Amino acid sequence: MNKHFSILFFVLASVGFSQEQTQLKDTLVFSFSEYLGYVKKFHPIAKQAQLTIQIGQANLMKARGGFDPKVEVDHNRKKFKNTAYYDQLNATFKIPTWYGIELKGNFEQNEGDFLNPEAFVPEDGLYSAGISASLGQGLFINQRMADVKKAKFFKEQTIADREILVNQILYEASISYFNWLQAFTEVKTYERFLNNARIRAEGVKRSAENGDKAQIDVTEANITVKNRALGLEQSRVKLMKAALDLSTFLWLNDNIPVEIQDNVVPDMTIETTIDDVLEIAGLPLTDFILENHPKLRSLNLKYEGLQVDKRLKANKLLPIVDVQYNFLTENPDIARSFNSNTYKGGFNIAFPLFLRKERGDLKLAKFKLQDLEFDIQNERISIQNKVLAIYRELESFETQNQLIGEIVDDYTTMLNAEERKFSFGESSLFLINSREKSLIDSQLKAIELQNKYLKAKAKLFNSLARDLENL
Repeated sequence: MNKHFSILFFVLASVGFSQEQTQLKDTLVFSFSEYLGYVKKFHPIAKQAQLTIQIGQANLMKARGGFDPKVEVDHNRKKFKNTAYYDQLNATFKIPTWYGIELKGNFEQNEGDFLNPEAFVPEDGLYSAGISASLGQGLFINQRMADVKKAKFFKEQTIADREILVNQILYEASISYFNWLQAFTEVKTYERFLNNARIRAEGVKRSAENGDKAQIDVTEANITVKNRALGLEQSRVKLMKAALDLSTFLWLNDNIPVEIQDNVVPDMTIETTIDDVLEIAGLPLTDFILENHPKLRSLNLKYEGLQVDKRLKANKLLPIVDVQYNFLTENPDIARSFNSNTYKGGFNIAFPLFLRKERGDLKLAKFKLQDLEFDIQNERISIQNKVLAIYRELESFETQNQLIGEIVDDYTTMLNAEERKFSFGESSLFLINSREKSLIDSQLKAIELQNKYLKAKAKLFNSLARDLENL
């Protein structure tokens, strides 16, 4: 009868395997690379990260607008009781330059019965061309120059910040995929052992009907089936939650969210491709260049911007010395009618006696730089130690994976031996269940260890703040 039980066990196992193969034909494997490609291309935060670059470009355009040529027209007229008090027209064309110099062309035409004497000009108008310059404050750096320099640094900073934002969302999406993979693998593990328990319970029931087994063995076999079913149901709930969490990262174009369907499964061979997908393959610790890290690049660019602020504040300690010279002529052909004796000019000098406001602003700018220097030093050590720790952790996980694999193989061998002894009547159902429980625990531990190993790979990708170029 034990021989018949062994044959029945083999036949039912073959049927279960055939059904499982049929189900697998209807599934779609959602690869890790394809998944991250969708996240990077369509996720709202990934799109939001792209906006940071456009914001940087817009700020640079705005700052450069301070050097745009400008046309100004000022026309005033007063007429009351048939008396033309005045009719004044003043048109100016200005060209700001990089240093504190401004080129200017002007046309002025005034008439009326009550003009201010200084506003009298020839009947056909008066032309002028000249220059104004700041010889103290604003000569080597002024607000317009500082705005452009800081905008350039900010533009480069937004590129580094975008890499950090995209890397973070890809890291979070990777963790979600690994949790989905873990939950899916646990479900498949429980399904396999539930199938084994049902086959064993059916065999024990047949043996009890033929008088070869006690009824208590049937009860024990049924308890095992129920325990395996309970474990399977709990793992399915975990899988459902993991799939929903994964779906939060999946979007299509036009901001349409996508939900993972039941027939979509994760890639079970992810360990062979994860290094290439995350672009950390063949990347030893010795090749890690700390200064290329986007976080440090961003902080260094911010530091350069604060340096510009400090130079601008230091420039405020200089006196204001503004001078201007404008050549005057009635002839619109200014180049041919230039005469240095016909001009309008002047200067303006101002200098605060105590400079308390200016000195206070300069000190605050220096304190900001020192504060950022501390942040940069701390971030440099933090990144360096984090990367080093992850490399050491990955080395340990490789050893742990090898050990847990050997443990699973040993438990499998022990279970197979116990089942063989049971088929000869030399063992008990209790021992088989005990061996199988140990095997289940070891396989679940192996699945959990794989999840930690994959997450460590993702943490390395995150700590390096790499942007995936091949998706």
